[in-house]
Amino acid sequence: MEQTLWGHLPVLLRANSKDSIEFILQALWRTRKTGLQSADRCIIQDMLQLENDSDLDPLLVCLRMLIRRYVYENTCKDDIPKLFPGEVLPELQKLLTLLLQKFRLVARRRAERSECK
Repeated sequence: MEQTLWGHLPVLLRANSKDSIEFILQALWRTRKTGLQSADRCIIQDMLQLENDSDLDPLLVCLRMLIRRYVYENTCKDDIPKLFPGEVLPELQKLLTLLLQKFRLVARRRAERSECK
């Protein structure tokens, strides 16, 4: 099932820019504890040119799993490309990996701050 889930990543290629992909990941990161608001879902759905809201869910699950694995399970940078299916372009893999590294740094800083308190 997991391999099937990763097959939804190419939907990101419908985004018009790298900034759009970054917005999507930032929205998921920002709402990781509360869940994505309907307004954000609509924006992301439009960015990806998806007709149905239900088409968005598998991609969001996949991206949340990537975030969780990379940021919280200490998956090493070199192992991230192994998660992607073959049809995901190397440029998209690289962009997602860079963005996930950014979120990992933020998560670690927050964890360090909470340990100090």
